[in-house]
Amino acid sequence: MIIGFSFNKITALKKNPITGQVDINNNALIRDVQESDFPLGKQKQKGLTFKFEFTSKYEPDIGELMLEGEILYLGDQKTHDEVIKSWKKSRNVPKPIMAEMMDTVLTRCNVEAIILSRDVNLPPPLPLPKVKRD
Repeated sequence: MIIGFSFNKITALKKNPITGQVDINNNALIRDVQESDFPLGKQKQKGLTFKFEFTSKYEPDIGELMLEGEILYLGDQKTHDEVIKSWKKSRNVPKPIMAEMMDTVLTRCNVEAIILSRDVNLPPPLPLPKVKRD
């Protein structure tokens, strides 16, 4: 279960004015997984820290949004051992846990990226709903 989420670094850069067609490439990935001790009340509990990166690149060379952060995950010791073993061996995480991590990253980062794109006057990094006009 996810018990925490935080951004450590947020960058919004507009390099050039927008002219013509703009291609936006979004990417989210897990950069690292580490065992961590979480202070919960008077006790410490072992958990996992997932470090992530989310980027939106605006082409041709218009701008970039980058968000980095951490997700704190708490599960049983067997799950932690399995995740760490898999990560150290092949830099992969079992699919159910990876799906949970990526859903969280995408949900939180897409919202933040929309706000950042507005602040630096770039198009939103994902299509927003529009009212159909006759």
